[in-house]
Amino acid sequence: MVVAIDGPAGAGKSTVARAVAERLGFTYLDTGAMYRAVALVAAGRDEDPAAIAEAADIRLGDRVLLDGRDVTDEIRTPAITEASSRVSADPAVRAALVRKQRALLAEGDWVAEGRDIGTVVCPDADVKVFLTATPEVRARRRAEQIGEDFETVLADQAVRDRRDSERDHSPLTPARDAVPVDTSDLDLEGVLGQIETLVVEAREIAR
Repeated sequence: MVVAIDGPAGAGKSTVARAVAERLGFTYLDTGAMYRAVALVAAGRDEDPAAIAEAADIRLGDRVLLDGRDVTDEIRTPAITEASSRVSADPAVRAALVRKQRALLAEGDWVAEGRDIGTVVCPDADVKVFLTATPEVRARRRAEQIGEDFETVLADQAVRDRRDSERDHSPLTPARDAVPVDTSDLDLEGVLGQIETLVVEAREIAR
């Protein structure tokens, strides 16, 4: 079974996806970390990002390993966050990483989070959730997470949202059959409860 969790930055995808995976005993796939890893390498090289994406050995788990090196903290800096948004708009980069993601999701039980899981990576996912929250809530969460000024994060977020939603290839948009979950006023347990209900319903339908 695949549970696809999509949504914009700051909606709570990573926190929710990790918690859902732990609750269900599934494996967690953070596709955003893959784009961040490519951005990290591309920032230090005069090389085609698509070639980097194709060649990179990215291992995901409690830590993110890039070609055997732990880059968990490096890929979460504001600079790499911005760079990953640009890299992810490259169709060739997306094609390379989508192939890797599909190979992983082909077997086993997964909770995968990103911006195009339910629309591109795994359109046949058993459960599709699109997490949302108000721009202000999302920016506040991000500012607290990285220790940056709220107004700065809010402005940067608007630029990133526009880039993600307007890109030609795999734009940020909910799948037609995704269930929207607004996390603005919900705590983690409230969100988990909604997603667990969707999983139970999908299992009943499968039977």
